[in-house]
Amino acid sequence: MARTFGVEEEFLLVDGVTGEPAPEVEKVLADVGPHPGAGGAFSAELFQTQVEAATGVCTGLPDLRHQLTSARTRLAEAAHAHGLRLLSVGTPVLAGSTPPVSVGDRYADIVQTHRATITDYQCCGCHVHVGVPDRATGVAVLNHVRPWLPTLVALGANSPYDRGRDSGFASWRVAEQLRFPGAGLPPRFADPADYDETIARLVDGGVLVDTAMTFWLARLGVRTPTIEIRAADAAPAVDDALLQALLTRALVTTSLTELASGREAPDLPEPTSTAALFNAARNGLAGAGICPAEGHEVPATELLDRLLSHVHDALEESGDLGEARRLLEWVGRTGTGADRQRRAAGRGTKAVVEMLAGQTTYS
Repeated sequence: MARTFGVEEEFLLVDGVTGEPAPEVEKVLADVGPHPGAGGAFSAELFQTQVEAATGVCTGLPDLRHQLTSARTRLAEAAHAHGLRLLSVGTPVLAGSTPPVSVGDRYADIVQTHRATITDYQCCGCHVHVGVPDRATGVAVLNHVRPWLPTLVALGANSPYDRGRDSGFASWRVAEQLRFPGAGLPPRFADPADYDETIARLVDGGVLVDTAMTFWLARLGVRTPTIEIRAADAAPAVDDALLQALLTRALVTTSLTELASGREAPDLPEPTSTAALFNAARNGLAGAGICPAEGHEVPATELLDRLLSHVHDALEESGDLGEARRLLEWVGRTGTGADRQRRAAGRGTKAVVEMLAGQTTYS
């Protein structure tokens, strides 16, 4: 039986006329109504220009697709009622005024802790949760998924623009995250105690506000027995989110199989891992990547092929292999979200906003 999974999606609210970020999350949340999935929820994010939709626990692709599509539709309709548009994008395409922080002591503490590094950090991601039996197993799985996180970053790149300028990166969101303590790939952990102690040291050192906060691209679920992988930018279309979810679940399943067979997770030299993540954020799927385990350049598309081969059996077992291949072929034709944005930018940055608004609610 396939493992349970779910997706958290962060979105940006923009003015329907100017396309600039609009701090109106409270109005949208007041009108959106209940989430369409059992156990799902809508919520505010760090800034009042952002809103999150989290699915309930899903077992299969049809339920996940329905929840993602319906949640996006409801948020977009609530936004439209207030003259806004909903964008699934990693960073703001157009500049606006510095946004106010959402209401809550924790958000205020985050701003006080990180100061200017987070003042205008309106970054949005696509986070995939996959169920695991317990925290000890989860920590072991984290060690096994680490080499594949840069490839998921490259595939999920959807933030080439930063407030009106082309950043030169496919995922400027990941580049922005690298400013924060403990960002990037998680360390290799010996056990849950090692995991907890590492986070506790960051909290005690005053660089994280609490143990529920990390900047790693993969971590243990804070409130649920899951692995949470946060490699992808906010997914432009539902199909992009589904592809991340299918590959992530298969990656966790494959890691569990490796653990059962006694296979150790590979050691990754930190400089090479950092370089692999940097290249993935800069290039997306266009150009060279770096294999973290081998330490040399490999075409990013070849690394994606290796990932598909690595998780092939898990996808076949869950019945998702055909859909994963279809979605990968679609990305091969249309490009990543970053590629699509840059094509649209040939008609101007406002055209990028229009394209993103259409893809966010297209199903």
